[in-house]
Amino acid sequence: MGEGDWFSQFCGALRINADKRGSIGYRTGRIVGQLNYDLRDKLDSKSAYRFYVGSYGRSTAIPSVSDVDLLYELPYSLYLRFHGHAGNGQSALLALVRNSIRNTYKTSEVSGDGQVVVINFDDGIRFEILPAFVNDNGSYTFADSNGGGSWRVCKPKQEMNAFAVRNMACNQNLVELSRMARAWRDTNNVSMSGMLVDTLAFQFIANWEYRDKSYLYYDFMTRDFFRYLANLDTSQIYWLAPGSGSYVYRSDVFQNKARSAELRAIEAITHIANGENWSARQKFRAIYGTAFPD
Repeated sequence: MGEGDWFSQFCGALRINADKRGSIGYRTGRIVGQLNYDLRDKLDSKSAYRFYVGSYGRSTAIPSVSDVDLLYELPYSLYLRFHGHAGNGQSALLALVRNSIRNTYKTSEVSGDGQVVVINFDDGIRFEILPAFVNDNGSYTFADSNGGGSWRVCKPKQEMNAFAVRNMACNQNLVELSRMARAWRDTNNVSMSGMLVDTLAFQFIANWEYRDKSYLYYDFMTRDFFRYLANLDTSQIYWLAPGSGSYVYRSDVFQNKARSAELRAIEAITHIANGENWSARQKFRAIYGTAFPD
């Protein structure tokens, strides 16, 4: 089994299994069914007016994922109602959504978090529901209850579309790279949000010379991606999200750990050239963790 097979097996291990997807889908249906019934004239649908955002929506989540981000489209009549609300109308809108969800999940922890309604399940899965109003240009207006309340705008569909288009142009390698980078982040305790991981993977792969190649080139992709991360300016604190141009902030410097990963990848490639496959795999396991084949 050569390095292409190693990475094919590794990437397969980073896919969320059917049971977990089924559990997420079931919970999503219950949440959305209740919201549609309460907020859309008793509409009987568990799937209308919602879509996944975040890493789950971009298909870059890995089996360790604990957060599921869901956008629910509110009827415009609620914007008119709460925009003219006395006091913090944004907080009142979130409370309305929170109370609706509690009609279904009576015993789970359901709370507000400034812009989203959060449900914490006892198996460690956390749903973050963003109630939002669709705008004519395809963006969404959502409530921010912080600081007395305000309305803010996001562009999740534009972000996901830009990501999907580049992924198709790169032979699906962008999604695979984003998942691999999450495995590195989790294994090495790197402080990076999923959106930052995906943004940097998106920027890197646009100009990578082997972006349309197969798993056989993933040892090079590992080396070159972490070199790219390591060479980023440590004083830079934000990057622009694909499709929307929204600011994506870093929480801590990650370049040193990226350099360490690059050096391990270089060692692994040298081991491969020398026919030392076991030693090469141990270097990749040091980068990516135990999901990489032994």
